Amino acid sequence: MSEHTKVYEEKMGKTVKNLTNELLGIRAGRANTHVLDKVVVECYGMEMPLNQVANISVPEARVLMVQPFDKSTIKAVEKGINKADIGINPNNDGNVIRLVFPELTEERRKSLTKDVKKMGEGSKVAIRNIRRDAMDFVKKLEKKSEITEDELDDLEEEIQKLTDKFTKEIDKAIETKSKEIMSI
Repeated sequence: MSEHTKVYEEKMGKTVKNLTNELLGIRAGRANTHVLDKVVVECYGMEMPLNQVANISVPEARVLMVQPFDKSTIKAVEKGINKADIGINPNNDGNVIRLVFPELTEERRKSLTKDVKKMGEGSKVAIRNIRRDAMDFVKKLEKKSEITEDELDDLEEEIQKLTDKFTKEIDKAIETKSKEIMSI
């Protein structure tokens, strides 16, 4: 790995990591604690991530249970979940909050799969933009005579291999998530 392409490899890696994190937040019919990652609770005079004020568990395949560490914050936790607009209404029994994931309809599954593919395409565009930037960078190095024409060819080949590698990772992530969504 050349020092000229290291920065671009890191950028491509971050693009794939961002996509996989986004995919974790997509509901696939099964309870997944990651749908609550963006929930913020206003309590003790400040905003805090949900996982710092409550324990989150999956007691059943389609149920998430949120148990506040301090019962006096249960209303604030419920309000935070509602505000996050995750598409599931919280059921508060005074001690815990339950989120019951409805079965996804075939139509909704197909819609989610399309959304996942769009996210993947967006990530591929980002990878191609990084590739373009990397190619421009190495061509400028060659113009300034900092590298030879042969080194330029090697670097361009290396950049293309990185692009192919990360594009395959995106395709695999999309395929995995799509299968998860479509499985009943």
